[in-house]
Amino acid sequence: MSETFDKAYWDEHYDGHAPAAAGPPNPYLTAAAGDLTPGTALDAGCGEGAEAIWLATHGWQVTAVDIADTALRRAREHAAASGVTTGIDWIQADLTTWTPAEERFDLACSHYAHPATGPGDLFRRLAAAVAPGGTLLVVGHHPSDPHTAAVPEAHVEAGELTAALDPGRWDITVAENRSRVMSHGDREMPLHDTVLQARKRR
Repeated sequence: MSETFDKAYWDEHYDGHAPAAAGPPNPYLTAAAGDLTPGTALDAGCGEGAEAIWLATHGWQVTAVDIADTALRRAREHAAASGVTTGIDWIQADLTTWTPAEERFDLACSHYAHPATGPGDLFRRLAAAVAPGGTLLVVGHHPSDPHTAAVPEAHVEAGELTAALDPGRWDITVAENRSRVMSHGDREMPLHDTVLQARKRR
């Protein structure tokens, strides 16, 4: 099966399921950001806002970007329900073409973003957006992930990500596939993820 991850796809994706309570943030983000001094953060492909809200509650000034209007509306509602009224700038934009300011963010992160052109271009733009001394965190679906096996366009491997980073400018701290279990209602879902974390040298 082939998918085109354009605005129509994501609007249908979010419109197709009922709103739920804000879920927990990605554990790879909380582990990575927990050791960082809060500053400016970019959440690319923020979905319904779990990671952006967590960052804002921990002192970060967040730019949260998503292509789907429904996702952003729900993210704003979740933020309000969590008591988060400042600290997040919600932006509707297509990550296929949207370019963040270069060297602007102390943390640039993306969790399971599937731009229509694939992850390579987005990853390079995210890396360029990280300020010297800042952190890049990318979490994606590993090809072995059982829930996305039929959608190879959603997959990314660590080698694809590290190849785009200049070794003279970056220190890579994590570049591997990891497995975890996520609770979804009364079910538990095994996930196979690709995780990259790197720090841009000053």
